[in-house]
Amino acid sequence: MPAKKKSGVLDKKALMKYYKNMVLSRLLDQKMLTLLKQGKGFFHIGASGHEAIQTAAAASMKPGHDYAYPYYRDLAFMLQYGATPLEIMLLFHSRADDPSSGGRQMANHYGHRPLHIVSQSSPTGTQFLQAVGCAMASRKLGTDEVVYVSSGEGTTAQGDFHEAVNWAAREKLPVIFVIQNNKYAISVPVEEELAGGSIYKIGAGYEGLIRFKVDGTDLAASMDVMQQAVKAARSGKGAVLVEAETVRLLPHSSSDSDKKYRTPEELEADKKKDPIGRVEKELIAAGWATREELDAMKAEWKKEVDDASDEAESHPHPDPDSLYTHLFSEKEDTLEYEKNTPSGDKIVLVDAINHALKEEMARNDKMYIFGQDVAGGKGGVFTATQGITAQFGKERCFNGPLAESSIVGVGLGLATRGLKPVVEIQFGDYIWTAMMQIRNEMATMRWRSNGNWSAPLVIRVPVGGYIHGGLCHSQNIEGFFAHLPGIKIAYPSNAADAKGLLKAAIRGDDPVIFMEHKGLYRQSYAATPEPDADYLLPFGKARVVREGDDITVVTWGALVQKSLEAARELEKEGIRVEVIDIRTINPLDMETIRASVRKTSKVLVAQEDTRYHGFAAEISAQIAEQVFEHLDAPVKRIGGSDTPIPFSAVLEEVALPQTSWLLRELRELAAY
Repeated sequence: MPAKKKSGVLDKKALMKYYKNMVLSRLLDQKMLTLLKQGKGFFHIGASGHEAIQTAAAASMKPGHDYAYPYYRDLAFMLQYGATPLEIMLLFHSRADDPSSGGRQMANHYGHRPLHIVSQSSPTGTQFLQAVGCAMASRKLGTDEVVYVSSGEGTTAQGDFHEAVNWAAREKLPVIFVIQNNKYAISVPVEEELAGGSIYKIGAGYEGLIRFKVDGTDLAASMDVMQQAVKAARSGKGAVLVEAETVRLLPHSSSDSDKKYRTPEELEADKKKDPIGRVEKELIAAGWATREELDAMKAEWKKEVDDASDEAESHPHPDPDSLYTHLFSEKEDTLEYEKNTPSGDKIVLVDAINHALKEEMARNDKMYIFGQDVAGGKGGVFTATQGITAQFGKERCFNGPLAESSIVGVGLGLATRGLKPVVEIQFGDYIWTAMMQIRNEMATMRWRSNGNWSAPLVIRVPVGGYIHGGLCHSQNIEGFFAHLPGIKIAYPSNAADAKGLLKAAIRGDDPVIFMEHKGLYRQSYAATPEPDADYLLPFGKARVVREGDDITVVTWGALVQKSLEAARELEKEGIRVEVIDIRTINPLDMETIRASVRKTSKVLVAQEDTRYHGFAAEISAQIAEQVFEHLDAPVKRIGGSDTPIPFSAVLEEVALPQTSWLLRELRELAAY
């Protein structure tokens, strides 16, 4: 046989190597489905039919150098990129030694730190924006890594996909979007998903986007296209979109039955396009292997898969006591808190934020600030970032698109590369389009990857009312986000606390939502002497703002001032009220609250947010559980009216808590 004879762009050695990878992927699919029938697994998503494009993509990149965001059907990609059958089976069997998640995620949810495969979770589409952020990090760091990110064609209906392509194309970032079009999003056919049935066509609208369309069941053609794509991205020519037409030879997942929505004729037609069958025909036609030799190889590789599964089953399950590990950073805390008492000139809260950002930007050249309107002369709608672009340049303080999911998702991608993004969501009222990125990605990254990956992003977000902002510029959101394990939340009530907490958030190693009450930005009563550049405050440490021994008020944000006003008024009546500012929502300092309640025996929890299901209810419940025997009265709480915030000043006063409300409740407690 001629040594130099090739099949397309592949010689015999290459074709045999990639053939083995494709067959291993198929055999692993079959093994996992068999194990499911035996009750030895819970879930499976197959790569069968997608092996050629996935193998070609991984073979064209540099594992452990480049970065990858594979989706749940990318089994052949994982194997070609360097994951072993044993590692795949450790994930399937949810074992402690699983490099993807240590048994914390479903099968086929991939991650691999040494290979630079970033931990992936279940939501379709969230990976795209993170991949853009990862590619942006390559640009910021001046390195040449390219980033692979993939999905099926159904996911391209998600807004995050288009936001990601828009950002990547506009800035010519080294990211390759590989869309594996198998014509079905679970049961929804492509013509019901995409205009024109092709994301390649839609991609023409993104100026600067390099596009390819390829038969993803043709290994040689896929190799050719992926090599071109990687070369273009690595050379700085821009972002690349590859639409690979594939076939799905299995149902969407082990929970699906494709016979409910596909005809036998259609299923049979797809089998004729099987990429493994195509490679086998090429090998036989070229004289490089006989059918008997191929069958013998498959039998050998099947044993390799069976042995990997058996070995994986012998590995230990996760330790039940490990459930809480990696929820937050486990690095030893070396921050020096409250180093100096604030003694500078008096400063308002928004300026304290501005100074904290500038000081930390000067201290850490890997810190980046972005969001809508934050750059240039504007400096944000509240001027919190004013002057930062001028001082540090537009490469480090820049505007993001009007797309909250983009801002958070790209920030997460940057953070996984060791950079420190501090992003701004212009109003808390508009953070909801980023909820998927926050809840399912930012909050879980460290935990779901078993500590292999982290995304210590800081999100600054103005919140709160009392500004005549109406229902969409007045929301308090802490109750929603307090429900998300894995995120720290700050909510300062004065300038010194704002500066100290923000600097601690930036220097820390956990994701943080930093809430800034816009109604306090320029209030004189929230102004304080400015702390110096080394002043840090710990999360989870409340402050006793005013001491008393008759009643405790537990509060935060704008209600701190109103609680102090009520306490001063009640002092005239001989009622001594202790006011506690919790300062952070998560972690919550229950120790300080318990100590105060033991002293006063009566407590009111006050929040600005709507009363029903607010964070005050959580604090009240913990008080009732932990110090019930010290209470001389029921735990009381106040909150805003259970309505949206009205624009009318008259109605706003009725909707949001007032000092008079606190006085009424405190007098009732005093008389109880």
